[in-house]
Amino acid sequence: MPPRIPVATRARGSHALVRVCLLSAALAPIASRAADLSFKLEPGVAVPLTAPQSTVYGLGGGQSLKALLGLNGWLDVGPSAQFMLLPNRTANAESGVVWGLGGGLRLHRPHDRQSFAGVSPWLDADVLYVRTGQLNRLGFDAAVGASFPIGESRTFWVGPFVRYLQVIQPNRDGFDNRDAKLLTLGVSFEVGTGVERAREPGEVRTVSVDRDVVSCPDRDGDTVPDSIDHCPDRNGPLDNWGCPAYQKIVVKRDKLELKEKLYFAWDEAKLVDASFPVLDEVVQALKDNPGFKVQVEGHTDSSGGDDHNQTLSEKRAEAVVDYLVSHGISKDRLISKGFSSSVPTDTNKTAEGRENNRRVEFVVNFIILDKEDSK
Repeated sequence: MPPRIPVATRARGSHALVRVCLLSAALAPIASRAADLSFKLEPGVAVPLTAPQSTVYGLGGGQSLKALLGLNGWLDVGPSAQFMLLPNRTANAESGVVWGLGGGLRLHRPHDRQSFAGVSPWLDADVLYVRTGQLNRLGFDAAVGASFPIGESRTFWVGPFVRYLQVIQPNRDGFDNRDAKLLTLGVSFEVGTGVERAREPGEVRTVSVDRDVVSCPDRDGDTVPDSIDHCPDRNGPLDNWGCPAYQKIVVKRDKLELKEKLYFAWDEAKLVDASFPVLDEVVQALKDNPGFKVQVEGHTDSSGGDDHNQTLSEKRAEAVVDYLVSHGISKDRLISKGFSSSVPTDTNKTAEGRENNRRVEFVVNFIILDKEDSK
């Protein structure tokens, strides 16, 4: 069986690949959000709701055009333009024309959601500068609708909408000063930058760097490339190095950090029951990370003699190793070492500081497993 090789002997080219894959994995979501720009067209039937417009004009046509910049998955902002043409009920009279320019925001279900066929309900509102005939007035609108994706890339969206427009009429002597209220019902058409579909486990993502294409395999499909994934066969977030999120420990680049202390009988190397839930998660983390070789380090405070503290720290580290081995972790992946009080993390002048210095740490050394070893 080929010997296990320390990670420090990897070629520099391998480190470069790790950096490229990590950078691409970390920046891909940011880049996709930064480029989330879409354009929306809303043709529909315009209906005047209140007098005097409802008595003068009949059903007409309306059109809205919007440019939307995504601030995040839920919220877009951007400018908008509107046009309406309402035929006059009298053949010899002029038709009603409405122009509007302004901007607003849209709240919607993120376009990358997979459930309910990807349908994205939305709600938007605009503040508008409105011109009708020779009058310039302030107005606002609000709309609700639902968009359905067309195609796997989700570049095109279509769906029904209802838009309410109110034009504010300032008081003028000799004129009807009621606000104009109109409704538009239609179908919206949206084209955007698209949404990256979810990748299947085992699919390979390629990243172009200086005209060289680097392949970043991702066996478990968690978007963390295998070259930096500490758990390449288990799903996990990037900030946990691709490993599952544990409750009582944190998987770091150089160690397993315990969120809770390990407890021993007073001045003995005997683990007490309160330590078992934490150690059980350490066991699971080591099973999830077959490339870890762990040095279990025992530390004491400065109370007592140096020889006693050294022996106690060594025996406590050995007790932890024995627990891990008894729960299925291979002995050749574990090393125990006692440091007495030589590596304090806090002051030994206070009771709290001494308590912090009495601890067990799990320092991680990486191993490259040969294909035959990993079977």
